[in-house]
Amino acid sequence: MDVRVGDILIMKKEHPCGEKRWLVMRSGMDFRLRCMGCGHEVMLPRSKAEKNIRQIQREADNS
Repeated sequence: MDVRVGDILIMKKEHPCGEKRWLVMRSGMDFRLRCMGCGHEVMLPRSKAEKNIRQIQREADNS
């Protein structure tokens, strides 16, 4: 799965604050994600995060 820094992931389950969108801060073997609702940051193994992704939103590339 092609996930890049700056992408917004829409997850299957929502965070306790009610938000389903997460900003990718770091990608690699682990993802660092920031909740778009409350700003909470988590580190997840790539395998666990990819199971829970419903959709990936990207910023339009201008190049």
